[in-house]
Amino acid sequence: MDRRTVIKKLALIIGGAALLPSCIKNSGGTYIPLKHITVTADQEKMIGDICETIIPKTNIPGAKDLNLHVFVLKMLDDCYNKKDQQAIMRGMDEFTVMVQKKYNQSFSDLDVKDREAVLNGIENSQKKAAGAKTPARRFRPQKNLQVPPLDAFYWAMKQQTIFAYTTSQFFMTKQIVYELVPGRYHAHFPVKNLKTV
Repeated sequence: MDRRTVIKKLALIIGGAALLPSCIKNSGGTYIPLKHITVTADQEKMIGDICETIIPKTNIPGAKDLNLHVFVLKMLDDCYNKKDQQAIMRGMDEFTVMVQKKYNQSFSDLDVKDREAVLNGIENSQKKAAGAKTPARRFRPQKNLQVPPLDAFYWAMKQQTIFAYTTSQFFMTKQIVYELVPGRYHAHFPVKNLKTV
């Protein structure tokens, strides 16, 4: 065996060893390291399915295509205080039990219509309780509101999913083309095209 072949194989082995840890799930069951909350692989899948139900794939990528659930988990882990994280985790458990009781299967096993029905049911129950067209008890961690755990979980999922989507590279480059202020400079713009107020 010549020296070049040995060096090539050695480089391949070292590269594989460096890449291997990033390909293995961490002990919490998720693909990203979480420091403050513990989420199992099934819970991560459920959160991914909730995100996909909120922003489904149509002629544009959906939540799963953009990996929005990873952003949601990271936001829950990094940006919520301990009390809110505990409320959201209790809400996740309540959500899992509620779906299991009603449909006798997990949220991830439901078809799209049933998934939508579950999420719409939570939102509509809040609207009914508030007696208004819009839900009154959205979960806002910065205001530290006393919100039932199921509601805290649902609103955290919905808000962070929408936030993840509207700040994603796809949205900011394909849906909305962001231009820095002051925008484009038009050196030649005929006066007759100006609109008067």
